[in-house]
Amino acid sequence: MSDATITNLSPRLRYARQQCQSIDQTPRRVPINLRQSGPTPTELLISTRVRKSPYWHLSQEAGCWRATVYNRMYHPRGYVRPEDGGAMVEYRSLVEDVTLWNVAVERQIRVKGPDAEAFVDKVITRNASAIAPLHGKYVILCNEEGGIINDPVLLRLAEDEFWFSISDSDLELWLRGVNLGLGYDVTIGEIDVAPLQIQGPKSEALLVDLVGEGVRTLPYYGLLEADIAGCSVVVSQTGFTGEKGYEIYLRDASLHAETLWEAVLAAGEKHKLAVIAPAHHRRIAAGILSWGQDLDQETLPFQCNLGYQVPRQKAVDYIGRSALEAVRAELDQGRYPFRQTLVGLVLGGHPIDDYAPDFWLISASQDDEPIGYVTSPWYSPELGTNIAMGYVPVTHQALETPLRVWLPEPYAERPGEPVAARVVELPFRASVNPSARETARSRGQDSAL
Repeated sequence: MSDATITNLSPRLRYARQQCQSIDQTPRRVPINLRQSGPTPTELLISTRVRKSPYWHLSQEAGCWRATVYNRMYHPRGYVRPEDGGAMVEYRSLVEDVTLWNVAVERQIRVKGPDAEAFVDKVITRNASAIAPLHGKYVILCNEEGGIINDPVLLRLAEDEFWFSISDSDLELWLRGVNLGLGYDVTIGEIDVAPLQIQGPKSEALLVDLVGEGVRTLPYYGLLEADIAGCSVVVSQTGFTGEKGYEIYLRDASLHAETLWEAVLAAGEKHKLAVIAPAHHRRIAAGILSWGQDLDQETLPFQCNLGYQVPRQKAVDYIGRSALEAVRAELDQGRYPFRQTLVGLVLGGHPIDDYAPDFWLISASQDDEPIGYVTSPWYSPELGTNIAMGYVPVTHQALETPLRVWLPEPYAERPGEPVAARVVELPFRASVNPSARETARSRGQDSAL
C-alpha cells in the first residue's frame, strides 16, 4: 500500500496500519505481533468448535456479557457492564469481600500410574518428589530449548496421581507425545473436573461455611478432600490474585455443576459474594504472569522473573535442563544470552480500566523509536497510578530507569505523545501468601525446590 493511500485512510484504519518494525526480538522465530489495531468491534462467534464448560450457562445467568477463548473453551471475561463501572467494580468486590470465578478453562490433565512421580519429574523443572500427597506447587514445563510451554498449578492427589491445572496451551498433547518416546507406566488424559475460584478477604469464612473448620488450617498450596451439597470436591488454597483465595475442583463436573454453583451462591450471600471475571488488575499487582500474554514457548524463565523455577540442584534430568543450565551459566558470568527481559512499570496517563487490545510500545525517550512493549497494564487504585509489566532491553532493566509508553488516545495525557514511565520492583503489592519467588529471595536464594 502506498504512502498516499495510507494517508487517505480514516484515523482508525491509519492507526490499525501502524506496525512497529524497530524492536529487535532476536532470537524469536515468531516475533510478538506489535501491530496497534486498537479496539475492534467484532462479535465472538459461539459455536460447537469451542467447548462450553459445565458452568457456561450459569455464567450467562450471572450476567456474563463478554468472553474470550482459553484452552479452546469459552472463558467469561466480564459481568459488570462498562456503563455500570465495569471491571473496576468487580475489582472492589475482590479486594473488599469475596468473589466467584468460572475458571473451568483450567483443564485438568491427570497423570496416574506407578511411574507418575518419575514422569512428572521429567517434564517439570522443579522437584516432583518434593510435593507430598494432598499438596501442590506452581511449576513450569519447558521445551528442549528452555522455552516455557505451560505454567500450571500442579496438584498431587496421591503417590501415583498428579493433576496439571493448566494455563492456556495444550499440555495434554505435549505430555502424550513425550511419553510415546519415554514409555513411562502412566495414563495421561483430561478428566471431568472443573474448578471454581473463590477469591477475596472473606474467602476463608465462606469456605468454612461450605466445608467446615478444617479449611482454616489448610496451608498455602495445600489440598483438602471435601463434600459440598453432596458433590465430591478437592479444595486448594491457591488462586490468581495475590488475595486470600481458594479453588474448588469439582469431580464429575458435567453432572454436578449446577449443584455446586448454587450451593456456593447460597452460602456466599451473607458474605456479599459477587460473580466476577478473573481479576487481571489484581494479578498484575501481584506480579502473577499470564501465559500467552507475559510469556510463551519462546520465553526463557530467566526473561520473565521465573528463574527461581530452575533449581541449581535437581537429582534427575528433565526436558530443557541442558539449555536452561547453559543460559544460567552465561548469566552467572554477567552475560545475557537474550535481548529483552520482563520488568515492572509505573506509568502516567489516564486510568487504564480494561484489557489492552494491543501490546503497547515502549521507548527510551519521547523522540526515540520503540524498544519494547507492554504485556499487562491496568490501573492500581491502591497505588493511585497505572502499573504494567512489559519487555525492555536488558540494558534498560535497572530500577528507576525512565522510559516512555505509547498509550492509545483514551488513556494518553496528550494525543500522539507517550507518557512517562519508570522501572520498579515486582510485585507491585505484597500478596497474602508470598510466592515461592518472594520466599526464595527473602532467604537469599535464586531458586526454589
